[in-house]
Amino acid sequence: MQTTGSARRLTAERRRDTLERLGAERDMWVSTAHPDHGPHQVPLWFLWDGRAVWMCTGAASATARNVREEPRVRLALPDSFDVVLLQGEAECFPDRDVPGEAADAFAAKFGWDPRTEDDPFSYVRVVPETVRAWRGEPELRGRVIMRDGTWLE
Repeated sequence: MQTTGSARRLTAERRRDTLERLGAERDMWVSTAHPDHGPHQVPLWFLWDGRAVWMCTGAASATARNVREEPRVRLALPDSFDVVLLQGEAECFPDRDVPGEAADAFAAKFGWDPRTEDDPFSYVRVVPETVRAWRGEPELRGRVIMRDGTWLE
């Protein structure tokens, strides 16, 4: 993917670039919050299935605990120039109850299958409700490219 410098991309181009990155990137910052303990942020591997982000973390991790208490999350790809932020509600699936298609795709992407580990893992699915994407100040206006779960044109 080429950056366009200070040229402002149209919404359709931002959407295309965002979907390309979601399909290709490996890591995503996950921000959760617990009502009593406050914010928590960690990088996790992720899989984009075309509709939702899938991540995996230890079943007893702060991320999993927070999502069970407060499902609203924010996700960010790790680039401060080519920003992609997703916001939505997360849902936890114990490794024994995760949909097989998602778990198999996760294992294929990373060469690691959490379902085979001794310790329990939770898969976290986030269907984005809002997506923002921008490259630098010229793109701050119009940075929302998904609203209420619908991609903008």
